Amino acid sequence: MKLPRAARARVDGGKVVGYLLSPHHPDGRSKAAFFGAFGFNPVRWELFAAALRDQGTKGEVAAIATSEYGTRYSVDGVIETPDGRNPRVRTVWIIEGDGEPRLITAHPSRRRDAGRT
Repeated sequence: MKLPRAARARVDGGKVVGYLLSPHHPDGRSKAAFFGAFGFNPVRWELFAAALRDQGTKGEVAAIATSEYGTRYSVDGVIETPDGRNPRVRTVWIIEGDGEPRLITAHPSRRRDAGRT
């Protein structure tokens, strides 16, 4: 299954710069180190946002959870990186009502092949 309404997926710049690529964020710094090792950085955050959107569109939904906030979709797949190593990652999206998917987080896949293309 693919992410519903993936063509309308939204990745907020503040989430990317202030969390996923921030070496100073208490919860995001390990993610920043991981994604930074593949060539992503806050200066060109739009490149990372586009890669996350692309992964959300092409990857497969691995889990779905419903809460009072909306429906959360975990999407597994390869992300295209500036250095071309393209690791497997999991992106997590939320859809509130009939809205578009909004990125919540991204992290390395927990599968053994997480660092391989």
